[in-house]
Amino acid sequence: MLDLTVNLTSLGFEAGLSEDEKELVFLRSRSAGLTVSGCAHAVFAYKLLSLLRKKVNAAKAHLCVGVVGGGHMGKQLATALLRASSLEPHHINISTRRPETFGEYSNMGVECYFDNIRLAKWADVLFLCVLPSQLPQVCADVRCHLSSDCLVYSFTSAVPLSRLAVLLDHSSVIKPQYEFVACDDVNTIWLLHNQVTAALKDTEVISASAPLSMNGGLFLDQRWVSAVLYSLLNMCTAQKLGSGKTLQLLNGLFETNTFTYQSFVNSPSASDLDNPDDLFPWISLVDAQTKDTSLTDLVSRDKGLRDCISVMHYNVFSNLAEG
Repeated sequence: MLDLTVNLTSLGFEAGLSEDEKELVFLRSRSAGLTVSGCAHAVFAYKLLSLLRKKVNAAKAHLCVGVVGGGHMGKQLATALLRASSLEPHHINISTRRPETFGEYSNMGVECYFDNIRLAKWADVLFLCVLPSQLPQVCADVRCHLSSDCLVYSFTSAVPLSRLAVLLDHSSVIKPQYEFVACDDVNTIWLLHNQVTAALKDTEVISASAPLSMNGGLFLDQRWVSAVLYSLLNMCTAQKLGSGKTLQLLNGLFETNTFTYQSFVNSPSASDLDNPDDLFPWISLVDAQTKDTSLTDLVSRDKGLRDCISVMHYNVFSNLAEG
């Protein structure tokens, strides 16, 4: 049947807006861009952690992933994790105040309940997808129940990282920092699709969300990349792997010979790691995102490493795009 409403501007979103309101329409694309990019980067970080986990812990090769919050962001993230990565439904749990509305996920094998403490005790990676007003209570619930090597990944942009670390009493926290830059084609990228998984099937969107070369009006602080790389290092340290084996695994993961002792630890301390059986020191991910480190410098100047990260990011979503 012919749709007579197609291309009727009088029925469009902007038709009833005043001139002042039309000046704010760009905020829609910003919001969509943050949601798509935020989910893409979270999935990419999980995928790197998952690939390394299979190499360092054969006894427990999978990661237990927890999502706190069942709103728009929580659902979009859970769907993206399930469809764009190798995450099995029984390896993800969701804590939400309305678990009865998650029948679609429960039917897939995802456990859905309202118990933040239970989730924190179980998870290896915990994604916080809650409102700023809810965050203090959520942090109070989980702070005493996180394992020392549990990675907490926060989508709550209004709460500074330093404050979040205090609320959680935890240093293994990643909180991506996004900035907006002038861009003429922002609407043509982020508003093409209504759902994150649909957007991440679009090669243009995948390219626009690449962590170190974003376009479409968004920019991700490259210290996010440093924090993710340090989280991989900490995973090896938690498994008591020597520095030599750790470097071998990380270089193998990224198919490079770039990483050395000095890539992760400042030169004065690197002399302490001459013995490949010695462990790397535990790295605070909060410091990695708030201070310049040797790894930050490496990421900024090594084009080969940057290109490798971009290719790996694309490959995570290529199967989704081709499916």
